[in-house]
Amino acid sequence: MIDFQNGTYVKLGPSDPQQVAAELAPILVDDERVHLSFRGMRDSVVFTDKRLIAINVQGLTGKKRDYSSLPYNKIQAWSIETAGRFDLDAELELWFSGLGKIRLDFKGQVDIRTIGKLIGDHVL
Repeated sequence: MIDFQNGTYVKLGPSDPQQVAAELAPILVDDERVHLSFRGMRDSVVFTDKRLIAINVQGLTGKKRDYSSLPYNKIQAWSIETAGRFDLDAELELWFSGLGKIRLDFKGQVDIRTIGKLIGDHVL
């Protein structure tokens, strides 16, 4: 489960959505599609057309995983921060009704505006 007191995922970079979709197939609902996926050192974040799924890899071998599902309809507000010249990381903050806030830090050439639009398309 996501720790909303320290809900930060850092240094996320793009990963192959098709590969992640295969891993998530048993927990995706009918007609749910993976749009974007990002991976950190061990953890991942996936944006589908219905929710955000945070994958927390646990244990030494990484075989144990926690899948936290955060439906878009529970998002009350969000904020995006683009990368700059010296600060190369982009950030996304999401406030979930009754749960709290999480922050996602993206490295490199991630187009944070596309992620913001994806959220807006599903929340507004």
